[in-house]
Amino acid sequence: MPRRIKRYYRIMFPRTLALTFLGACLTAAASDNTDRLNHSAEVFAEVMEIADKAIPQTLLDKSQCVIVVPGMKKGAFIFGAKYGRGFAVCRAQGGVGWGPPGAVRVEGGSFGLQIGGSETDVILLVMNERGAKRLLGTSKFTIGGDASAAAGPVGRTATAETDALLTAEILTWSRSRGLFAGVSLQGATMRQDLDVNKELYGGTIQNKDLVFSGRQPPASAAQLLKLLNKYSSRQSK
Repeated sequence: MPRRIKRYYRIMFPRTLALTFLGACLTAAASDNTDRLNHSAEVFAEVMEIADKAIPQTLLDKSQCVIVVPGMKKGAFIFGAKYGRGFAVCRAQGGVGWGPPGAVRVEGGSFGLQIGGSETDVILLVMNERGAKRLLGTSKFTIGGDASAAAGPVGRTATAETDALLTAEILTWSRSRGLFAGVSLQGATMRQDLDVNKELYGGTIQNKDLVFSGRQPPASAAQLLKLLNKYSSRQSK
């Protein structure tokens, strides 16, 4: 083989290998995000289909944002029972329909019902605009610190009867091994996940600039948004 060709291969082969590896990593990341969005949709659907243990309809209709942090069996997304990744979806401007999802990480706090490495899903409702602005206005948000929080009631017709529920800016629930109940996440922190946003939307974008932007959501979010509109669209009649 001529020396010039050998030199070409010595230079180009490592570059080609690096580009192939990078492409594989990006493909894997996109697949993970799609799986997590699909899992979030499944969690929300399964919870709302529980006849007498679902999130109360009145609370869902009043909420400004819904945050779903799906668990993964064997703790793939949860380390030490205190780590999760999911998505925040807020009402579109005007309150009709839902905007594009923003990626979040939840760390610390108590996930309540989790035992060992069992699957745990967490759902949070942000109940007013003030809570939504606090959630989205900072890179690190402490539940119960930056906004008041309480364990949410269950039952489709249940109402917020206690002072804690009436004044809470965030209501929280957890599901583990089929059991769904309100759970305290006091002290847990929530961060926007800019890396996931970049992979979903093709550029670095903060959640505060995303969820109310009217931006086209990724195709992988279609099922989650469809379910949110099904159960609480606030469509004008």
